[in-house]
Amino acid sequence: MARVAPKKQVVVVGLGWAGSLMSMELAKAGMDVLALERGDDRNTVPDFQYPDVADELRYGVRMGFMQKPRRSTVTIRNELNQTALPYRQLGAFLPGDGVGGAGIHWNGLTWRPMEAEFELLTHTEKNFGKNVIPEGMTIRDWGITYKELEPYMDRFEYVAGVSGQAGNVQGKVVPDGNPFEGPRARPYPLPPLPDTYDAALFRTTAKELGYHPFTLPASNASESYTNEYGMQLGPCNFCGFCGRYGCLNYSKASPQTCVLDALKRLSNFQYKTRCEVLKIEKSADGKTATGVTYFDEYANEEVFQPADIVILTAFQLHNVHLMLLSGIGEAYDPVQETGVVGRNYSYQVMGATRLFYKDKDFKPYMASGCGGVAIDDFSVGQNNFAELGFVGGSFFMAGTQGGTPILSTAVPAGTKGWGADWKQKVGDWYGHSMQIVSHGANMSYRDCYLDLDPTYQDRFGRPLMRMTFNWKPNDIRMTNHAKTKIEELAHAMQPDSISSNYMRDGSNFDVRPYQTTHTVGGAIMGADPTQSALNRFQQSWSVHNVFVVGANAFPQNTQYNPTGAVGALAYYAAEAILTRYIQAPRPLI
Repeated sequence: MARVAPKKQVVVVGLGWAGSLMSMELAKAGMDVLALERGDDRNTVPDFQYPDVADELRYGVRMGFMQKPRRSTVTIRNELNQTALPYRQLGAFLPGDGVGGAGIHWNGLTWRPMEAEFELLTHTEKNFGKNVIPEGMTIRDWGITYKELEPYMDRFEYVAGVSGQAGNVQGKVVPDGNPFEGPRARPYPLPPLPDTYDAALFRTTAKELGYHPFTLPASNASESYTNEYGMQLGPCNFCGFCGRYGCLNYSKASPQTCVLDALKRLSNFQYKTRCEVLKIEKSADGKTATGVTYFDEYANEEVFQPADIVILTAFQLHNVHLMLLSGIGEAYDPVQETGVVGRNYSYQVMGATRLFYKDKDFKPYMASGCGGVAIDDFSVGQNNFAELGFVGGSFFMAGTQGGTPILSTAVPAGTKGWGADWKQKVGDWYGHSMQIVSHGANMSYRDCYLDLDPTYQDRFGRPLMRMTFNWKPNDIRMTNHAKTKIEELAHAMQPDSISSNYMRDGSNFDVRPYQTTHTVGGAIMGADPTQSALNRFQQSWSVHNVFVVGANAFPQNTQYNPTGAVGALAYYAAEAILTRYIQAPRPLI
């Protein structure tokens, strides 16, 4: 029998970016908020302090800030007729562990989706016709537009202290920014980071070829900065330990650096660690949630936490898993095409070309997580889907994000992967190569989805979540178009040699190599409750006092990193709760 805890107005599940922002906004308004985090507590000191955190073996290779599959995993298969097997070793994606979540170990790229991406189905059908959408592709509009979400994207950028060069301020195109971005109300809060050597070479060549290079938008502070919560960031010192690491210099935006210390000062906010939520409990009629049941590892007991509002802000996969376990919305069936929870899972389409130069030293150990230059000339908003034969697009980027000695050991094609030859080539070529990366959108499909596994269970006896996902011909055509354009750029930069890594025809999703942690969908937002699990306010269509905030809301993946949009949706949902919901709890649409 679970112990019953004193009731709270709000219980927040997961204390990463979305959980920190939601907790701050609701607690600041006077609501009684409890956040439950299943991982450990984490703070800049002592968890990110120098020199401990600059340990590549512990954090870069052994992934000290990531969730361990023995405690939390999914099962994965490529096709409906296959048996899914557990994801036993972190590879393709890296969920964060503990307070701060993936906001600890991200690089800091902070994008806004393109205007077309918010209304992708409408954009595609209006401009290119319904026939360009392949059979089985299930792209949707978000149910909210870029213009409506712009103030909230702006606010997140100013909380995170984003460094960058705006390209479109109030409809006016600004030189050296991204001319293809949607209009923004004001510039970024901080000036752009300086170019690394490889980024400068890429910028020059891209301009010569008629493209429109711009500095990457980075939540790595270029100058000292104080945000609206009074949280301070120091300028990035280009230490080279960013992605997979906590920031030792208070320079990379994270929940710790930007929100949590201010949030912890509020007397009406409380958080508990090592408390894993097992289920959202519902009333007898199933129309409202009564709270959550969680397991407290410290007390070794189950606890029922009553609450008026339940907000899921865990990692995207875990939000969907908890909804499926709790019956919050009907589970999706890909055969009958019924149900809403689990549909439209998607990921990210990546590729890269590496350039080798005998006579150039890129000094990769001097780097920030987002140092670099990009072009959007082949983006979702610029591509002609009908002519190209695929839906989607990519941005291309070049820049140094770190030169750690174990993971940054690129060698030319044809080098053996071990032994004396490999060792010699690592020594010869360290610092003498750069890469151009394609970072592309991933469409959603009828048979790419999430559900409960019929075989495997977690340590509490609950079914693991099963991921059914594979690459489709549309994805492969898109990435090979990017390959053609990137190799043209690469050859124009006159390297001694190049090597490329892109999907080929017949490629299957492989869990072993890392791509991104940008997994999205499964509990998507939209205007139609028969096609989406959440409305525009991130409110469950079926259980109105459950709100779900995360990349799970994306109906398909954008070409960009998701954190900027997730932060904006958190602010949008918090405002809806405070101004529309608490006065009269009900479905808001």
